[in-house]
Amino acid sequence: MKVQCELCPKNCVISPGQSGECRVRVNIDGVLRTVVYGYPCSINVDPIEKKPMAHFLPGTGILSIATVGCNLHCRFCQNWEISQANPEETPAIFYSREKLFWSPQDLVDITKKAGCPSLAYTYTDPIVYYEYTYDTAKLAREAGIRNVLVTAGYINEEPWKRLLKFIDGANIDLKGFTDEFYINVCSATLKPVLNALILAKANGVIVEVTNLIIPTLNDKPEEIRQLCRWMKANLGGETPLHFSRFFPRHKMLNLPPTSTETLDLARTIAVEEGLEHVYIGNIASKEGQNTYCPGCKSLLVERSGYTILQNKLKDGTCPKCGRAIYGVWK
Repeated sequence: MKVQCELCPKNCVISPGQSGECRVRVNIDGVLRTVVYGYPCSINVDPIEKKPMAHFLPGTGILSIATVGCNLHCRFCQNWEISQANPEETPAIFYSREKLFWSPQDLVDITKKAGCPSLAYTYTDPIVYYEYTYDTAKLAREAGIRNVLVTAGYINEEPWKRLLKFIDGANIDLKGFTDEFYINVCSATLKPVLNALILAKANGVIVEVTNLIIPTLNDKPEEIRQLCRWMKANLGGETPLHFSRFFPRHKMLNLPPTSTETLDLARTIAVEEGLEHVYIGNIASKEGQNTYCPGCKSLLVERSGYTILQNKLKDGTCPKCGRAIYGVWK
């Protein structure tokens, strides 16, 4: 008997013994099952700045996990070795570890042991290992650990709402601002991502947005301007935006890295459109890595790569003018 997966907008209809596009949600004897629950392919402690999250507990470590699989197939994916892997490959990826199965409680325990105040579901996409993310996030919340998603946001509304109840922060990729880009480059569509962004912000999640700028594909100034205008109107000018530098990866080796000039122009456009916190990633940037007060323009958080050089915030406010700064600061 075929089953339909209702987790993401692809709504895959899956024959017995087959999986959906994500590779990890399988029809087993007429029942839809996840085959990666408890089998992470990666467990690391990262700086929170690597997610990237600039307005969420800066300078802290975050336990970061992933399983194999993804419901998108981005031609430029930097983690394609795991995002496009089959679930049976997980033991091979993880071969050097004696322990293969990690329960949600195991993840909470190791987060505490590592001294991390938060736990990230990242690297591939936590949407495809939804049940594992949900159960772990619920336990982590009960244990006083904050939860962060790093995701493409390609998910249906009802499961998204259920998950957001336990999520504190999220960096959501807005990969482009046209359906053409999403269809041709990511095997997805734009509108569900926009809806996911709006819902996350409306549910009190600290939302940050990443836009990877790819030469010739989504780097037109007018498209960048439209993206920024949409963010200002729908997420608010306080929502941080990270413009990230593209490097040739996976199936997109024919394009050059994004130029510094393009990234600087994108940041200028975003500021012109009223976005208050605009960052540049994957490249050294004098102004594009620091946090400034949108009121008095004072330097609040100075960074060098993933390192915090100084943090002048006082209880989440600017020490000079007293303006509250969007984010989680303690």
